[in-house]
Amino acid sequence: MQVKTDTNGSKARIILDGRFDFSAHRVFRDAYGPGLQATDVKEFEIDLASVDYMDSSALGMLLMLREKAQAACKSVHLRNCQGSVRQILDVANFGQLFQMR
Repeated sequence: MQVKTDTNGSKARIILDGRFDFSAHRVFRDAYGPGLQATDVKEFEIDLASVDYMDSSALGMLLMLREKAQAACKSVHLRNCQGSVRQILDVANFGQLFQMR
């Protein structure tokens, strides 16, 4: 998986591309880590438009980010959820935990 991070003001945008599975754990954690430490970042936007595969470990990584972000008084939003990725998120009831578009 490839990850691009763009911080603009109070929003850290993390753009994921490829397979979002356990092998992406370190890359994903490294992408959001600086935003957790930055006092000016208040929101994480996870862009899933280019994710073509997601497994249960990816769901766990999103939940871990949510937990850490809440502890730091920050929010997490999932964007461009579509196709099979959207179906997986819907089955896991992530709409109850995250704002999804």
